[in-house]
Amino acid sequence: MEAEMYGRKACQLVKELATAEPGQLTEFNDNFNQVIEECKVHYSQFYELTRKMQEEGLDVQSSRNADHFGMLIHHLSLLRNKRCLMAYAYKRAEIIRNLSWKMSHTLPDVIEQKLSEPEKLYVKNHSSAIHSYMREMDGLDLTVDMVPPKDPYIKVRVLDDMGVRALDDREANLARHSIHFLKRSDAECYILQGTMEELIG
Repeated sequence: MEAEMYGRKACQLVKELATAEPGQLTEFNDNFNQVIEECKVHYSQFYELTRKMQEEGLDVQSSRNADHFGMLIHHLSLLRNKRCLMAYAYKRAEIIRNLSWKMSHTLPDVIEQKLSEPEKLYVKNHSSAIHSYMREMDGLDLTVDMVPPKDPYIKVRVLDDMGVRALDDREANLARHSIHFLKRSDAECYILQGTMEELIG
């Protein structure tokens, strides 16, 4: 691995975060795993140079030879890569957590496909913890009305044919292009999934 290549893939991860639409999740970037492999190389090279200096009887802290500066390059590159990895993982976790709350902790397939395996496990464990807490609170639904509504009912148009669905207070035939007055709590998940739209005015 050439020295001028160090940090490039980590930089691409951070650029992806900066250029993505706010709140939108992109497909998990395989550069993440490649940056981890690069970190292993940095650590290995750092360790080898440290061992070499010690075998030569040189003080690692005070000596200023080529090996010392090589160690410094690998050390700083390792720290930089770790910061980029943490920023990428944290920001994605934040977006996933927000989407999970908005969609009642059931992410649609189009979003699930963008997750890495650890992220899928994160969603599963997070959802399990929330549902466990809600059960302990006698079934209190924390996912409803994240913003206090002015009216419990809203006017919606169905965008995809979903057939007859059991709602909170009744059953409704959610045929494509049909218009309904539904409880906000019933309609919210469909709106977020893109199968229904709220009609304003």
